[in-house]
Amino acid sequence: MIPLRDTIRSKNYPVINTMIIAVNILVFFVELAHGQELNRFIYTYGLVPARYTVPSISAHFTSGQQVFSFLSFMFLHGGFLHLLGNMWSLYIFGDNVEDTLGHFRYLLFYLLCGFASGASHLVLNWNSEMPTIGASGAIAGVMGAYMILYPRSRILTLIPIFLFFPIVEVPAVFFLGIWFIFQFLSAAGSAGQGGIAWWAHIGGFIFGIIFLKMLQSVKRTSIGQKARQITKKRTSERIQVIRPVSLGHDPHRYGTITVTRREALNGARKLVNLPEGLKKRTYVLIIPPGTTDGAKLRLSGLGRELENGERGDLFLKVDIED
Repeated sequence: MIPLRDTIRSKNYPVINTMIIAVNILVFFVELAHGQELNRFIYTYGLVPARYTVPSISAHFTSGQQVFSFLSFMFLHGGFLHLLGNMWSLYIFGDNVEDTLGHFRYLLFYLLCGFASGASHLVLNWNSEMPTIGASGAIAGVMGAYMILYPRSRILTLIPIFLFFPIVEVPAVFFLGIWFIFQFLSAAGSAGQGGIAWWAHIGGFIFGIIFLKMLQSVKRTSIGQKARQITKKRTSERIQVIRPVSLGHDPHRYGTITVTRREALNGARKLVNLPEGLKKRTYVLIIPPGTTDGAKLRLSGLGRELENGERGDLFLKVDIED
């Protein structure tokens, strides 16, 4: 299953999440610049369990290098596809978790998840001389937090089936639950062999849930509150998926459109995406200036089809975000 996007819109610009993605990309170019010295670079800044458990190996590294590798390993990647997969997952899930925790708590949360995933890998691969690298463990923590925060969200997912590539919306709790089970089965089947650090993913996911609960109990600072005001989005999603409902024999259908106060005051132009069977049709909706919260906008002819061939209308209730 390949996630394409989620259905939860963040209310603030994901400054920290974007910064983390940028740093990972920058570090990847630093890796490429090492050329033939890349292996030495990976062993120096990657997480190698034997460096901490085998005295004859740990003697070759300073205390600073030993501590720093617990941070640096989560920004290294083994190739372009490794980087792309990790950053795409972080892009999909990270903005919403940052939205809930706030910028500074999210940065602390991400780093803690990375440290915890590295520690999990170290404990369960005690004398391994193979370096582990990548943001996967930290991102697993983000995914664990997302599952707790947004279990009813839906993930637009590409599911390759032979020559067919259907795109379906999967409940977040199901998508992430299947992902976690796959990690656990893969870890159990690896039997300590080299390759993907499955236990780092599992540790990151579990500790992500724990750290989420811990940091939610920490109050936001005044600086954090001001930062959220600065990064608050002034516009709502330009394309919104509406799933209208019908009431009894009523020929009309009803749904909700979300706008910001600025858009309600000044007016806006939105694209409304209406699922119809396996297809989704898109329509242009004009939000008139001065629209009030709870106002209803009418889209003529988009209701239920009657026996005489006529169609009812679609009424969208305006929900103004705080």
